[in-house]
Amino acid sequence: MADSTGKFDDLPEKRRLGLEKMEQVYGFEMTDGQGDFFGYTADHLFADIWNRPGLTDRDRRLLLIGLLIGSNQHDVLTIQVPAALSSGDLDATALREIVILACHYAGWSHGGRLNSLVEETIAKAERAAKKAAAQE
Repeated sequence: MADSTGKFDDLPEKRRLGLEKMEQVYGFEMTDGQGDFFGYTADHLFADIWNRPGLTDRDRRLLLIGLLIGSNQHDVLTIQVPAALSSGDLDATALREIVILACHYAGWSHGGRLNSLVEETIAKAERAAKKAAAQE
């Protein structure tokens, strides 16, 4: 994702690549951050790992969501599920299928919690789409 605003132009190449990929993956505007944790996240995880060949962003997203479900990291799912829907990596049908599969492999309680998040995410996106259509 090329940064057409130039807001990352004064940063080292690796940080620029990482921040651009973070914006693409998360679906919201990023700014440079401080500290080693942010540095490793932007420079290594997003500039290096998320930009590697061999898997699409959708593939990575599916794997990540599965890992988050299996390790009960619901807080991160609240970021990844809406980002997957808004980026187009996963649509409503795919998200609902993940819920069904998760129920059987991760347990009904994990799947039920994920179902609530998925349905809230889909409903919010549908409301936003109706509002945007009404404003046209």
